[in-house]
Amino acid sequence: MNPPIVIVGAGQAGLQAAEALRAEGWQGDLILLGEEPHAPYHRPPLSKTYLMGESSAEQLTMRGPDALARKAIDVRTGCRVERIDCAEKIVHLEKDGRLAYHRLVLATGARARPLAGAGLQGVFMLRTLDDCAHIAKAMQQAGEIVVIGGGFIGLEFAAVARKKGKSVTVIEAADRLMARAVADSISEIYARLHIQRGVALRLGSTVAGFTESGGRVTGVVLGDGSTVHADLVIVGIGVIPNQELAAAAGIACESGVIVDANGRTSDPFVFACGDCTAMRLANGSLRRLESVQNAIEQAKACAATIMDKDRPFIAAPWFWSDQYDVKLQMVGTSSGHDASVIRGDISTFKCSIFYFRGPKLIGIDSLNRPQDHMAGRRLLDQGLGLTPQQAADESFALNRLFQPETTAT
Repeated sequence: MNPPIVIVGAGQAGLQAAEALRAEGWQGDLILLGEEPHAPYHRPPLSKTYLMGESSAEQLTMRGPDALARKAIDVRTGCRVERIDCAEKIVHLEKDGRLAYHRLVLATGARARPLAGAGLQGVFMLRTLDDCAHIAKAMQQAGEIVVIGGGFIGLEFAAVARKKGKSVTVIEAADRLMARAVADSISEIYARLHIQRGVALRLGSTVAGFTESGGRVTGVVLGDGSTVHADLVIVGIGVIPNQELAAAAGIACESGVIVDANGRTSDPFVFACGDCTAMRLANGSLRRLESVQNAIEQAKACAATIMDKDRPFIAAPWFWSDQYDVKLQMVGTSSGHDASVIRGDISTFKCSIFYFRGPKLIGIDSLNRPQDHMAGRRLLDQGLGLTPQQAADESFALNRLFQPETTAT
């Protein structure tokens, strides 16, 4: 009998890897180790419906005990891995001894990037279910809220806080919102959206420190010397991939555990998926993706490879963000585009922006137009030609490009 396959990390990627291994035919023992005390849960709703009180912690659970038992997935929560011995193929646990493994899957995720000096009461980072439970309680008494970081998480939280009637200021070091992820045009649209909903934006502003009284935050001091009053502060300045276990074990890491499109690491018996990874592309560069799609598809690729099948993750990346009543869905990338066209009405937050590099479509950002997003995923995955003129012309049905032509009889 082989030792078990051990998966470190019980989030989206870890659970998906376990289920995919069963689907691919793994009959042996399967152990899923989670450091948090909770069963695997959905993370995206934390900054949206959970904080709005529209979903409970129980509703976030991905699989109940019965479902996990039917698939013979041994989930061990509150279980921290201390180190990995790749030479002996052993995982050393902080409390419960050690586990030999046949294959090891690292799905250790990422953690919120801390901000220096942010140890005061009333200052929070938003990453885990426990984080959000504390924030939800603190929000009940908060009046003036400051969000540090104008990325997806910060802006999603700002939208929730405004819907709850709180005064909200967003502080962003860059000169536009979501600068690392979207093009200027989308940044401008979202600045207008948040300003219309009553959010104060402080772009191009750095944080110099905090004011406090009795250990509780009272304000955020900016680089220009001004102070923004606050009784609750959310720090949303990105994440750090949890690569330390892999790096200490001698596995190649660089801004994440380095993997190929099949989830292989530099160790032939260790695989990795999800937010902890950096994928090596064909041109030699590394790409980090933090998304549900990436977690799911990398996990499936890992499982297939472990079972001696070849199904690399090569689909165009896609993401989404819900802010107020506007859903942003992105596929591909806007980075490096030299032309873009708009389909729909940008003034009503119902449009899509198509990005081109030369004649090639490279990405689409859609606002409240899910049909464009779904068509765009097929267009990019299948490499189908779409011209800027066709993209801008709403009378041109995008699905004409992938529906077979019919001939009259």
